[in-house]
Amino acid sequence: MWIIKSYLEKIGIPVIATITGDSSYDKLIKASTACLNLVQCAGSSTYLANMMESEMSIPYIKVSFFGVEDTVSSIMRVAHAIGKKEVIEKAEEFSKEQTAIVLPVIEKYKPVLKGKKAAIFVGGGFKAISLIRQFNELGIKTVVVGTQTGKKDEYEIIQSLVDEDTVILDDANPAELEEFMIEKKADILVGGVKERPLAYKLGIAFCDHNHERKHALAGFEGIKNFIEEINLSINSPVWQYLDKNKGRE
Repeated sequence: MWIIKSYLEKIGIPVIATITGDSSYDKLIKASTACLNLVQCAGSSTYLANMMESEMSIPYIKVSFFGVEDTVSSIMRVAHAIGKKEVIEKAEEFSKEQTAIVLPVIEKYKPVLKGKKAAIFVGGGFKAISLIRQFNELGIKTVVVGTQTGKKDEYEIIQSLVDEDTVILDDANPAELEEFMIEKKADILVGGVKERPLAYKLGIAFCDHNHERKHALAGFEGIKNFIEEINLSINSPVWQYLDKNKGRE
């Protein structure tokens, strides 16, 4: 939220309240005076956003700040929702500046990541969609994707972003996830801390995409961190010493 808030303030949009773990009573009581709600965690916050729209006439939009495409899209959608010409112009300029900074990072690592296969298992559908787009930017094919709380419309978007042979799962158990990662020969799993032992058991690289990270994966800063972490994990020399067929039979 600190990153997202700084972006909005730079393009001229004041953030008057944040419903986050570090919020306070004084901040929360200002939420009813907002002109727009942004929903980043669709699983837990959409209900509240719907209620505020119904009872307080505060519209909301779902946003995601993971990856270049979704970060730029979210910034521009927020700017257009506010509707001020000055804000839209600042948003366009800011997005271009930041994109120009991160594109060389993508191009640097793309040659050693292109052709790799990823499995995704996260909480919400919106995060899965953003991760698929991030992997597409890097030339990494998503071969397995699942969520715990994804909605029908989110799964429709997921289906449009992946290949026909990609396995799409809803609230899968570890045995199912393991079976399809082996079948599809995934090189890396992106998930929460609970999935880490499963990945390492199978000799598959892992990226922890939980909210309690010590460094950001969101926003333009997070794009660089994410790409570098994916590269360090997926191209670690340790995998050459592993028999990936062991324990998979």
